[in-house]
Amino acid sequence: MGQCLCHPEKDTPYLCMKDNVYLCDECLHCRNPEIYCKYRTSCPIWFMEKRGFKDSEEVTGSEAHVSFLPDGQSVAVPVGTNLLEAARQADVHLNASCNGRGACGKCKLIVERGTVNTQTTTLLTEREKAANYVLACQSTVTEDITVRIPPEAVARKLKVAGMGEEVTSKLLGRVAEIDPMVVEVPLELAVPSLDDPVSDLDRLYRGLRKAKVETHRMSVGLKVMRELAAAMRDENWMVTASILRRRHIDELIEVAPGKGKTPSLGVAIDVGTTTIVVYLVDMHDGRVVAATSGHNRQASCGDDVINRIVCAEKNGVRKLSRMVLATINDLIEEAAAAADVERDRIKNVAISGNTTMVHLLLGIEPRYIRREPYLPTVSEFPIIKAGEVGLKTHPGAAVFVYPGPASYVGGDIVSGMIYSGQHREAPMTMFIDIGTNGEIVLGNNELLMTASCSAGPAFEGGGVRWGMRAEEGAIEKVNIDPKTRRARYETIGDLAPRGICGSGMIDLISEMLLTGVIDPRGRIALDQSHPCVVRQDDVLAYLVAPAAETAMGEDLLFSETDIHSIMLSKAAVYAGFTTLLEQAGMDFSAVDRVWISGGFGQYLNFDRAISIGLLPDIDRDKFTYLGNSSIGGAYMALLSGKMRAEARQVSNAMTYIDFSSNVRFMDEFTSAQFLPHTNITAFPSVKIGRAS
Repeated sequence: MGQCLCHPEKDTPYLCMKDNVYLCDECLHCRNPEIYCKYRTSCPIWFMEKRGFKDSEEVTGSEAHVSFLPDGQSVAVPVGTNLLEAARQADVHLNASCNGRGACGKCKLIVERGTVNTQTTTLLTEREKAANYVLACQSTVTEDITVRIPPEAVARKLKVAGMGEEVTSKLLGRVAEIDPMVVEVPLELAVPSLDDPVSDLDRLYRGLRKAKVETHRMSVGLKVMRELAAAMRDENWMVTASILRRRHIDELIEVAPGKGKTPSLGVAIDVGTTTIVVYLVDMHDGRVVAATSGHNRQASCGDDVINRIVCAEKNGVRKLSRMVLATINDLIEEAAAAADVERDRIKNVAISGNTTMVHLLLGIEPRYIRREPYLPTVSEFPIIKAGEVGLKTHPGAAVFVYPGPASYVGGDIVSGMIYSGQHREAPMTMFIDIGTNGEIVLGNNELLMTASCSAGPAFEGGGVRWGMRAEEGAIEKVNIDPKTRRARYETIGDLAPRGICGSGMIDLISEMLLTGVIDPRGRIALDQSHPCVVRQDDVLAYLVAPAAETAMGEDLLFSETDIHSIMLSKAAVYAGFTTLLEQAGMDFSAVDRVWISGGFGQYLNFDRAISIGLLPDIDRDKFTYLGNSSIGGAYMALLSGKMRAEARQVSNAMTYIDFSSNVRFMDEFTSAQFLPHTNITAFPSVKIGRAS
């Protein structure tokens, strides 16, 4: 017996002797079916898969219909299907931070009609159980049912961690010369005659050569040749040729009638683990004509990249690729509709994202990213055509994908370098993207060192009972009255609170520490009889908002367990700072600037973050919030060939420091698991217990 690779909480006898990993009943699929395996003749996994082994419930072949309220989506699934999987098939967004292991309690549903088989869980309160709440990942379909997503779990509009209108307007000045990957060349060709009887394609090439285009290094596809005759004659031999430029050979992707009446468009895409942002850009002048964002649908497979990789191993890379593509394509359609333009006009695409997200988007195997020695399949990408990726743009659109220096420092960080210009300037700068990974870059125009400190999903709501993303109804700011110890809060959209987002959690812990609600170990310091202290499931918790004020009609609590999750995340980030500085032979006194990027950083109060030991206690003037530097860099690469070339140079110049087996990092991580730190002298400005 051993623990299943994909479900470590399950013991199983099924061992893959080739890879020496265990797989449970749910995962009984050969991991390498296409290659020779000397163990195959005696492999129970191979035997059961080839014999069509199914659970007894599946053998019947019966189906049940599942309807999801409030939007009314429905899907037919085999009896015995997990409700979380049914939601994925119905394209219903459910937050499943733990990738369906039953550990996070986020995928709540209310059964309104019918019954399900469900596992016992401590993650639902007695009130929730009485109201027919179940966890989707712990419940299987037995008959036709109707379920409702409760108010606290409904996906709402994100408070976008984008550039904002003011910063978006500044993007126009960041690219001096527009140099797209696909160029449009308007031509007025000579009308053929008996004296000039060359073929349509030769006539086109002749016109292109007159326009200074090197046709000797150009290819053309059959589709373009089939459409060429009509395109040439539709507007009396006036055409616009669209040419995709690559390093070694160009390609003629379209010949359209007319001389470029409508300029082409481009899209810059930030493929985040949590949120995807799309900018629709006029390739003539660089204006952002529409901007959209939305939840990455892969979130139902877990909050962090490790869970996504595990999900891909279990369900297939193609499935996760379709999920992220569906999100991106919906956003492209939304942006095109907002600007009232056709998607076929989009002929240039630039994508930034972390290494795992890019692999999954492109359908590339990511499993070895999480296996020692932690290698990606691809680190630098050639120019790809959108039709190959599955993007709903012009099928021949050129797609530039930011390169990444390592498995856990990806193209989104290189994109941030291009946007920020850290590598072009002399001041010693610490760049930090505080998210699931917590990537850090230390350096200037002479040195670039980078690392990932695996902060985990706590800042984005994972592992916290009422944690959530920065959506409408999320508590984002908190103050605690030092006398009564009661919380005053602000929510996104001024709605009744549904949970608390990352910036709100940092505000809350800071206030709890400074007002004496908790001690430096993260334990509740108030007397248990205090009205703001609640004991739930034998764990002490602080009452943030009483049931009468919340959207779900239940007390919104912040427990010692929740505090511990945040303390682990902040400790990882701070340990990343100190370890990377030590590797470079420096300390915080050598740092001239600290630049904070990413969605979480947009709402971060620097003083509050310092007071809990997330950021170093240094001159506050050194801190700057950059905005979403990943989408900013994608915008710049979309417009500029110089920036695309610079991205490759920056990626190759970054020295990656691996913390996975770094003893010094583990020592620093342990020391930082205190509020603000075990070394209180490193935080001289933090005054604990100001309550009167």
